[in-house]
Amino acid sequence: MNSTALLEQHQLAGARLVEFAGYEMPLEYTGVVDEHLTVRQTAGMFDASHMGEFWVKGPNALPLLEYVTTNYVGGLVPGKAQYSCLPNGRGGIVDDLIVYCVAPEKYMLVVNASNTRKDWEWLNHHNERFGAVLEDASDRMALIALQGPKALQILQKLVHFPLDQM
Repeated sequence: MNSTALLEQHQLAGARLVEFAGYEMPLEYTGVVDEHLTVRQTAGMFDASHMGEFWVKGPNALPLLEYVTTNYVGGLVPGKAQYSCLPNGRGGIVDDLIVYCVAPEKYMLVVNASNTRKDWEWLNHHNERFGAVLEDASDRMALIALQGPKALQILQKLVHFPLDQM
């Protein structure tokens, strides 16, 4: 079973660990109701490092992403992201994902953990006609999500640019 970089911290914090998408992940610490209320009223931090992360770069990155996703990626500017999906060409979807514009000609895709391999193969298959630079960074990335009504206020203390303008 795989583990994220934060596994030891989860163990030290007393998490109840379970298998999820091939990873040993925390299910809960203090109880579902307490944790639900905390996130709904203030904020909670989630280890999402099991998710897949792909870099899509180069002058053909945008044409590839416009082809393989359903939303208008060309409207993204650096620092912006969009929820989208990979259509399968038969009226269904391969997976849903988030597309981040990091810089012109540089995008990060975050895909579901259980579909990482399938999504990577789908992207590479379609990239044969575009030639974008693809990199699967999933094993080298950690992803933490801070969610809840006070998330912005909490995170703003850690950075030196106005998060509310993102």
